[in-house]
Amino acid sequence: MAGAVPIEAYKEMVLFLATAGVVVPLFHRLRVSPVLGFLGAGALIGPFGLGRFAADYPWLGWFTITEREQITHIAEFGVVFLLFTIGIELSWERLRTLRRMVFGLGSLQVVISTAVIAGIALLLGNGATAAVLIGLALALSSTAIVVPVLVERRRLAAPAGRASFAVLLFQDLAVAPILFAVTVLGGETGQTGVGLGFALALAKAAGAVAAFVVLGRLALRPLFHMVAATRSPELFMAACLLVVIGAGVAAGLAGLSMALGAFIAGLLLAETEYRRAIEATIDPFKGLLLGVFFVSVGMGLNPAALAESPLQILAMALALMAIKAAIVALLALRFGLSRPTALEAGLMLGNGGEFAFVILGTALTLGVLRPTLVQEILLVTTVTMIAIPFVGRVAGLLERRARAQAVEGAAAEPIPEAGEGEPPRVVVAGYGRVGRLVGEMLSRHGVPFIALDMDAARVTEQRRAGRPVYFGDSAHPEMLRRSGIATARALVVTLDSPRGVEAVVAAARAIRSDLPIVARARDARHAAQLYAMGVDDAVPETIEASLQLSEAVLVDLGVPMGLVIASIHERCDEYRRALQKKDGDGRAVEAAPFQGRRAARG
Repeated sequence: MAGAVPIEAYKEMVLFLATAGVVVPLFHRLRVSPVLGFLGAGALIGPFGLGRFAADYPWLGWFTITEREQITHIAEFGVVFLLFTIGIELSWERLRTLRRMVFGLGSLQVVISTAVIAGIALLLGNGATAAVLIGLALALSSTAIVVPVLVERRRLAAPAGRASFAVLLFQDLAVAPILFAVTVLGGETGQTGVGLGFALALAKAAGAVAAFVVLGRLALRPLFHMVAATRSPELFMAACLLVVIGAGVAAGLAGLSMALGAFIAGLLLAETEYRRAIEATIDPFKGLLLGVFFVSVGMGLNPAALAESPLQILAMALALMAIKAAIVALLALRFGLSRPTALEAGLMLGNGGEFAFVILGTALTLGVLRPTLVQEILLVTTVTMIAIPFVGRVAGLLERRARAQAVEGAAAEPIPEAGEGEPPRVVVAGYGRVGRLVGEMLSRHGVPFIALDMDAARVTEQRRAGRPVYFGDSAHPEMLRRSGIATARALVVTLDSPRGVEAVVAAARAIRSDLPIVARARDARHAAQLYAMGVDDAVPETIEASLQLSEAVLVDLGVPMGLVIASIHERCDEYRRALQKKDGDGRAVEAAPFQGRRAARG
């Protein structure tokens, strides 16, 4: 007999899902970033919004969250999933090309920003320890908000986006040593010196990363090969979630940030044939969990405290953003970036970050900082994070204006945009016998392509041969998007299942109405159905076999090859025109080979 349902235990989940169901469609219709909607919803239903009235009006308790910690542990996974997807979109090769920006620009940004902010805090009357902790906390920027804003504006692959991401990546790498610094400054170093303590922390972090890489290379590919062989979407999803969450938890146990562990797991999977299928599977979870994170950040905004001293809080927020933006922009110029790129990167990284909550919370627990000071700094940090989408728009406008002025004056070197995305290519759905022949012909003529297939063993075999084949369902719209269907030159569907072919064509046409599609058809009737669905060319197996047989016998009989090829092409055009015709009822007319002869005999 079922017991009573603990409704209170599900309140936060229901509230968030209701927020996501209302906020995302509403802001999508208004063409406003959903990030702002989640932040505003968090401020509204949080402990400083309607939640502060829950004690006087108990019914409000069903629609508010009175303690931010109730969803913090779930919100952390939003950043974990975000870093995993960033890692899987990169690779070790791409990361190696960014090493100068990561360890050069990133390290200098953290060190100089910490020193400048700590110096200002010291001048304002804070002690040396408190000033350093404030500098460390505010030197970091928000990966969870900056990266989605860059992706939304399609600037992540641009020079400014790459520079911003490089700095954010170093900041994530620096979280473990910074947390150790908080402990050192809190007076819990024991007999261990500060320098030795930092060295041990860095050695521990390096060892944990090395162990992650070794174990990941040994275990991840076999795991996904075994799961993919079952062809079960549910098991594949479970494996994806296990890797993301497991890597994050393992990194946390090793003293690293959970986000860094997920990022390393993504990097390891970026070179495998399962990369795009994992991206398509993880994306919905990433979006929802990031929404939880943004709601939790919004809950940290106290409108009452802001109303008490709005000018002071806003002035501090603007000062923080201006200082950090100037530091990043000047450093970017020293690293050879153009002025428009440096300006955009500086504006995007001028905000505070989510790790400030962790660092200042730890400092508060150790008694290093006063509670009132921590609350004031966190309020300033929250204001800067909320401002990121607006700053992103301003950064884009200023960057475009600066670039236009540089082009008009011919005084500045234009920024190459080759990194905006991958070059257009052909997408091949299915890489069996027919798909392999198509791929070989495309390669012979120098046409880049990417192939998708659901046979894990076949994909592994082709990957070992160096062919660009990935595991995944080509009828899944998100899988097609991850494969570059938005910029593809054409789609070739070679699946042997008629229903599978139709599903892929329908999914592709829903994404792009102008995409050239060539599809394999079972027979003439199936080809007519595909033409009705909007394919550009449908190739029936029966007709092609008949034409090849006709070509062979005519050549053997001594008919000149040129005449045979010309007649074959003419007959193909006749079939294509016949298959594309419609009858009076709107149904496709069947045009099978020798159909007229059979009808005459009847």
